[in-house]
Amino acid sequence: LICLKKTTSLSITTSTINDMKSVSSAASALVLILLQASISNAFYIPGVQPENFKRSDEVPVKVNAMTSIHTQIPKDYYRLPFCQPSNGPKMASENLGEFLTGNKIQNSPYTLNMLTEAYCVKLCQVTLSKIEAAKLKLHIKYGYHNNWIIDNLPSAAVGLTADGKKQKHYAGGFPLGFIASDTHEAYIYNHVNIIIDYHQPDPAVEGYRVVGFSVEPMSIHHEFQGGYDWDGEEKEGYTKMLSTCPNNAHMERGMIRSNQIVQGDEKVLYTYDVTWQHSEVPWASRWDVYLSEDHLVPAQVHWYSITNSILVVLFLSLLVISILVRNLKRDIAGYNAIAALADEEKDEDLDETGWKLVHADVFRPPGTNPMTYCVFIGTGVQLFLTTFLAVVFSAIGFLSPARRGSLMIAFLVLYMLMGTVAGYVSSRLYKSFRGRQWQLCTVLTATLFPGVAFCLFLFFNIILFFMHSSGSVPLLDVIIVAAMWCCVSIPLVFLGAYFGYKAETMEYPTITSTIARAIPTPPALLHPMVGMTVTGIVPFAAAYVEFFFIMTSLWMDQFYYVFGFTLIVFLILCITCAEVTVLLVYYQLCAENHRWWWFSFFTSGSTSFYTFIYSMFWFRTLEASKMLMTYMLYFGYMFLFCFAMLLVTGTVGALVSLWFVRKIFATIKVD
Repeated sequence: LICLKKTTSLSITTSTINDMKSVSSAASALVLILLQASISNAFYIPGVQPENFKRSDEVPVKVNAMTSIHTQIPKDYYRLPFCQPSNGPKMASENLGEFLTGNKIQNSPYTLNMLTEAYCVKLCQVTLSKIEAAKLKLHIKYGYHNNWIIDNLPSAAVGLTADGKKQKHYAGGFPLGFIASDTHEAYIYNHVNIIIDYHQPDPAVEGYRVVGFSVEPMSIHHEFQGGYDWDGEEKEGYTKMLSTCPNNAHMERGMIRSNQIVQGDEKVLYTYDVTWQHSEVPWASRWDVYLSEDHLVPAQVHWYSITNSILVVLFLSLLVISILVRNLKRDIAGYNAIAALADEEKDEDLDETGWKLVHADVFRPPGTNPMTYCVFIGTGVQLFLTTFLAVVFSAIGFLSPARRGSLMIAFLVLYMLMGTVAGYVSSRLYKSFRGRQWQLCTVLTATLFPGVAFCLFLFFNIILFFMHSSGSVPLLDVIIVAAMWCCVSIPLVFLGAYFGYKAETMEYPTITSTIARAIPTPPALLHPMVGMTVTGIVPFAAAYVEFFFIMTSLWMDQFYYVFGFTLIVFLILCITCAEVTVLLVYYQLCAENHRWWWFSFFTSGSTSFYTFIYSMFWFRTLEASKMLMTYMLYFGYMFLFCFAMLLVTGTVGALVSLWFVRKIFATIKVD
């Protein structure tokens, strides 16, 4: 009533409407530019120099950790009874990103020489103990795959389709063995056909490059000619002929008499063939077939995702502009009519309602946890810039799949550098709220999200260590990550906070009253909880198709490198969050609810809630094992992912709403 009895001169210009139109037009133009850029052929910078081999030069074969989509727990290759190098396994040089992503690359006993064919070469023979057989059966049951590497190329798997045709799968390696559907016995793939594609860039110069690498696994119960019984130690066994392999010919599946069963006291003889095939694919394009999965997923699917997202954005843009323009024009007409009335007539018009009535309360700091709000906004800006820059660098090719772990390192480095922005934003906002505990606000900005992430990572790392998983990061690398956080990230947050507190206080266009205005009971559809819980489904619907491919890459060992599409979908997601939040904040202000700070954050941030629900349904795709650790890893890291998504999308909605509220109330003149 105090606000209604004030003599108020209200005048609104149309600059707010024009600004909103220009923002919507700019967003549409940006999406169209990105779509045009994505039509051109993608490229990437490999980041490594090509290695040339001469005839008969050794081509090293390396083995990575074994992986399973059913357990999500990588295991060391030499943990199972496989053949080992003569001098024992040795670790290949790895970067921090490779360790953090569970890679463990080591040398192997396989001997390959450039352009030298090999036929059923005996590698070694292992007599399985009961414990080794049980362990091998368990890994085969859980669907573990070998991941081999030649010249930095991962091994593709050659298998059979339902109609008996050979087909290559370029991601996830090849399986250890199989379980018979009738007897449920485990059989191991103890023979591999190693197929290598090579390219000669200059026919006049002797130099060959590896441009393709695939493995065709087979299970063969080997037998020596003449009934020879080899103990696996005598050198004579390496010279004896096998009756189960053809002479000077490569092994074919039709030649297999019986498979190699896995059971105690069973002798398993490991053999391999090597086939060299000339290829016209240049070295710079050898990763193309891996990234496109030989066009297994057509580009039209991603275009469908983009089209779906653009339609959602266009619909929302038209809806927001039509509603806000119509309503603001109506408000302008009403305010001008009131301003033209005499004072006596104004006193009779006390039943006016709308967003103009909360001008003395709209910029009141949040009544609940204002410091936490500032911390969330600062961290959200940090995560937004980190994600945006990492996706941009990936889209233009700086982060190559040939450099394993490069994306992880990029995220870590960018997150640390963006700590300055996080400290600055949270401090500016906290200062505008007239907060006094600025030290605590800065500390929480620097430690809240990375602290949760590091504690979760450390907890899982300790469990994986006791499970003897290669996914357990070495202690030295854990110390390096902790040092990067404590010695680089936290100081940068304090540096940004220093400049934020030194800057002038953020000014608001209206003066906040001493006593808060009472909020009337809203209609059911305008209740804040409805908006904060239901609205998130709209931005999620704009990006859910691309979410499927991202989840497949994260949890099913698939290559993901269509970051051009990712960039477009990420921007569309942010635009959708902004438009939906602005619309609902406007309706809350019209309902005389001035508590819009947390409302704007959770309205757009609720997208993460639907993402987590989607991940719960998507989890069935993994056909996960019954191991508790599998569930802990999946839902633990998905919680962290959705928490980060909450901060990013919530920050986008909150900051755009702050701009919108300041813009419309800046047009009100209060006497």
